[in-house]
Formats: sequence, C-alpha cells, structure tokens
Amino acid sequence: MIYVGLTGWGDHPDVYSPGSKQKDKLVDYSAHFPIVELDSSFYAVQPERNISKWIRETPDNFQFVVKAYQGMTGHQRGENPFATREEMFEAYRLSVRPLKEAGKLAMVLLQFPPWFDCQKDHVDEIRAIISELQEFDLAIEFRHQSWYADGMKEKTLEFLREHGLIHSVCDEPQAGDGSIPLVPESSRKDKVLLRLHGRNVHGWLNPGNAEKWREVRYLYDYNSKELEEISRAVKRLEQQAEQVYVIFNNNSGGHAAGDAKQFQQLNGLHFEGLSPKQLDLFEGGF
Repeated sequence: MIYVGLTGWGDHPDVYSPGSKQKDKLVDYSAHFPIVELDSSFYAVQPERNISKWIRETPDNFQFVVKAYQGMTGHQRGENPFATREEMFEAYRLSVRPLKEAGKLAMVLLQFPPWFDCQKDHVDEIRAIISELQEFDLAIEFRHQSWYADGMKEKTLEFLREHGLIHSVCDEPQAGDGSIPLVPESSRKDKVLLRLHGRNVHGWLNPGNAEKWREVRYLYDYNSKELEEISRAVKRLEQQAEQVYVIFNNNSGGHAAGDAKQFQQLNGLHFEGLSPKQLDLFEGGF
C-alpha cells in the first residue's frame, strides 16, 4: 500500500476550504491525504493538549510521521529547555505515546544533520537514541553522503536491518557531502519512508540566512518526468515493503500539494476513510 502526504498541514492553501480558519486546517488537510509529517515536534516537544486535539480532528486510519525533537538528533538551536538528556527523552516519549495508543503513529523520524557523518561515535549515538525510543517504530534519515559511499551503502542498510530501523529514502539535490543519493531500498518488510525534498541545488547549497532558509532550500516544483522517475522508485519500494509512506517536502513555493496530487493520479491512487470535507477540490485540476 502506498500512502501520500505532505510535511505539515499549515502551509498548503490549495487544500483548505474557502474561509477556513487556522484551527480547521488539519481537518481540511485530512480530506485529501491519509498521512502527514508532524514537523512541529522537531522545534518543541508538543504538549498533550495539542496531540489530543490532532487525534480528535483526524479520521480513525489517519497516520502521523512524527519528527524527533532537535535536541535528540544534534540540531539544537539555542538553549535546550531540558535539564538532562533523560528528562528530554521522557518528555518526548510522553508526548508521542498517545498517538501510538490511538493507532495513529506511523513512525518517529530521526533526521540527522548534514555534519553527522559515518563514523563510530555517530553509530554509537544512534544506538543510544534508539535505546531511549525503542517502544516506537523509528525511521532514520541521513544527510551526509558518507553513509552511502562506495563500500558503505550495504553496511548502512544492514545496520538499519539489524536494529529494526526504517530506512528514510530521500530525493534531494545532489550537492556534495551534505546530501544523499536516492537509494530505493527498504530495511524492513512492513514499512519504508520516502521523503521528497525537491532538486533545487542552488537553494540547497546557499539557503541564505537562518530565517529564510526554508523559503529557498525546498523551493522546487517536480515535473512530470521527475514524478515518473519517483514513481518507479516507489514501485520498487512497494515490492520490498508492505507500506510505503511518501512525503512531499518541497513546499517553499507551495508546490507540494499539487505535486502530491499529480503523483497520486499518475499511480492511480485512491484513499478510503478520508475526512468528508471538500473531497472534490482537486478534481479536474490536473
């Protein structure tokens, strides 16, 4: 089964009902897609009230791919609000657990930074993190090319298999060490994740200042030929894993929703159990 969704639900105007308010955006979103990547959990461990609200607002079979908190994966910007490492992990576990209990947690995504290269200390760090989060299905996304270099790709995939980790496959600009190639290989038989970051090489290498980097880094609109290429990779993944989660993250210019819909049409995908609101908004649009 192939599932398609976007990163977040707050920046996709094409999927909102006319006059929709901020509080209604997830309801509108879930009328179009069966999964979403929750990225607010990267910036702050989410309070229980937020998680409970999102569970209530989505259909029974809706799934969340939840990003790990930045302090857990070496991205920390500013001061860590937690006094200890254990306090941080315990807060995160308590935050995510209700999604799992509701049957709405697809996986937790551990995305490591571009400087997190393939070396023993970093492998040990992954082991330490997964020991803290072992109650969840965990996906691993690398951003340093060394994990997929000659002689290392198979070792990386074997490490993921050995520890029961989900491979986060990426389509992204090929821009040196701080990017990884598209490697459509699943490390588990049940789940695999594909994240589509666009192919804006210039923006990837030159994101500008910290406040504007998302506006440039993920500015990309996939064309039909590229979506066909991605479709072939997805079909290969579908042969290896029962569930393929496809997340479009190319939303700097608002292209993610349209590209995701084109991808669905290209692959004849139809999802059951969506929210009933505005189901025909995209019909005839592509």
